[in-house]
Amino acid sequence: MDTSGQICTDEKFSPYVADIDAEKLKELYRLMYETRRFDDEATALQRQGQMALWAPSRGQEAAQVGSALGYAPNDYIFPSYREHALAHARGVDFRDLIRIFRGVDTCGWDPKKHNFHLYTLVLAAQVPHAVGYAMGLTFDREIEEKTGVPQTGQGQATVPDADDVPPAVAVYFGDGSSTEGEVHESMVFAASYNAPVLFFIQNNQWAISVPFKTQSRVPLATRAAAYGFEGLRVDGNDVLAVAAATRYAMEKIRAGEGPVLIEAETYRLGAHTTADDPTKYRTDEELDEAGKLDPIVRLEKHLRDTGAADDAFFAEVAAGADELAAGVRESVLASTAEELETYMNHAYAEPHAQLEADRAFYREYQAGFEDGE
Repeated sequence: MDTSGQICTDEKFSPYVADIDAEKLKELYRLMYETRRFDDEATALQRQGQMALWAPSRGQEAAQVGSALGYAPNDYIFPSYREHALAHARGVDFRDLIRIFRGVDTCGWDPKKHNFHLYTLVLAAQVPHAVGYAMGLTFDREIEEKTGVPQTGQGQATVPDADDVPPAVAVYFGDGSSTEGEVHESMVFAASYNAPVLFFIQNNQWAISVPFKTQSRVPLATRAAAYGFEGLRVDGNDVLAVAAATRYAMEKIRAGEGPVLIEAETYRLGAHTTADDPTKYRTDEELDEAGKLDPIVRLEKHLRDTGAADDAFFAEVAAGADELAAGVRESVLASTAEELETYMNHAYAEPHAQLEADRAFYREYQAGFEDGE
């Protein structure tokens, strides 16, 4: 889909999205629009002192929603901290997601329920986790083939009604994270063990204040060749192109052909986080040009031009998104932090002497306030 909303055909990739009709595109539009409305509400809540920080995803909705179409329910996804649209597409409730940024929870949702891992705030730390998980899936299959005993890996066990396809893994990170050592090491291991993992890079052109041209002299997709697997570069503002590329990649991965890397070229229309001031390092002219590639505007043009949607549809989507955002606001304002001992309960699977000593100290400390000390 070009910037004017016209569908383009490609002999290799068009068949991968042939099933996406007008109704499905309207559903994708709704997911993208709702995410942006949620994003705006979260930014407002942070500005009003209700959250310490927020990481906007404005401009990256198509890369996330489009790629979500490539996954089976039993695939396991490792996000970073900006995959709000992807979380929405995987069924994560925005009211649960925002609890992390409110500081009242360490996760907010059950990763097993959605096969969507908790957000990772440490840059690129989720990438070796994802590759290790993918390697585990491979080892499980090898054990099953040798022993005939089913292995209950997390991705397989949590969604018994999933499509009859072997589970795989996808991990998301940005162009900034791509320069971290963890990414290089992870790709070496993924290639060495033929791990069923998709490396999905959202190249939003800025690593906080460092432009992409400073980070890399070549497209990130070309790095895959150095590790011995395929790399694809796709228009990350085109929801159909991203869906086609992701489905193609997951087909290769499930066939045992090893890892794949996708570089989705998009643009971060907002700040890196609400602690960032992008006016200090990019021009208004650049932002105006990037705004012309807005993925939501592009899809709306297509839906209108083809007669698939009219004013009534867009008004209904907007009203629904406002209602969703109001629910998020209400939930945030009503939320309170868990007791500290709640987190202690999740530190170790088995009783641990040091933890019990810490628990006793904490209880004694709290009791001191009750005695008026």
